[in-house]
Amino acid sequence: MCQNFSIKHGSPMDRGSADRYYGRAYKPHWWMIHEDKSITRIEKDKMTEDEIQQYKKGFETEESRKDWG
Repeated sequence: MCQNFSIKHGSPMDRGSADRYYGRAYKPHWWMIHEDKSITRIEKDKMTEDEIQQYKKGFETEESRKDWG
């Protein structure tokens, strides 16, 4: 079980929530934001089990959906 959920922009939980909100497929990843403002996408094969669980929690608990209307 995840012990330290983070909803910080780019975090696994944030990305899971965003994917669900925008109707994207379940695909664990997150964005590492460096001090110089550059970003690196961290894919599932490089994620820890805790990070994958954080992504899953964000994806499963997001209740809103983008209205493309």
